[in-house]
Amino acid sequence: MRLLNHEHNAIDLRSTPVHLGLGSRAKPIEGFAWDPQILQAYSAAVAADGAEGRIVTIFDGEGRGDDWERHPVGDELIVCLSGSVTVTRDVNGGPERVELGPGEATVNPAGTWHAVDMTGPSSILTITAGLGTDHRPRTDARPTEHAGTPGTQAL
Repeated sequence: MRLLNHEHNAIDLRSTPVHLGLGSRAKPIEGFAWDPQILQAYSAAVAADGAEGRIVTIFDGEGRGDDWERHPVGDELIVCLSGSVTVTRDVNGGPERVELGPGEATVNPAGTWHAVDMTGPSSILTITAGLGTDHRPRTDARPTEHAGTPGTQAL
C-alpha cells in the first residue's frame, strides 16, 4: 500500500480509493484492501492528516450490510450512484432510515452508528472521515456498546 503523489491516469475508485488530506491534496491509494494489515499501514501513512483526512471510494453490492459502523472524528457522505440504498442510523435509541435513489445523498453525523442496505445491485460513493472507525456485527436491529470490537478499522 502506498499513496501516489501525481497520478495522471484514470482512477477506478472501486479498487483504488483516494485519500483527501491536508493542503487540499488528493492521493490515490495504490494496493489498498479492506485488510487489517493494509488498513494499519494506511492509517500510519495518513496519521499527520488527523481528523481532517478523508477516504473516497465506491462500493458495489446487493443486500443487507453485515456491520454497524461509526466514524467518531467526522461526518460521512454517502451518495447513491445506482440502484436503491437504505441507510439506517441509530438515533436517540431508535432507527432512522433514509432511502436513496441515484444521485441522492445523506450525511451520517460523526459518531452516529449506521448501516447500509442495498436493494438489488447498487453502487454508492462514500467520503469518510475514517480515523478511529468502529464496527459492530449487525446481529440485531441496533448496535450495542458491548458487541464487537471497537476500532477494528483503524483508518
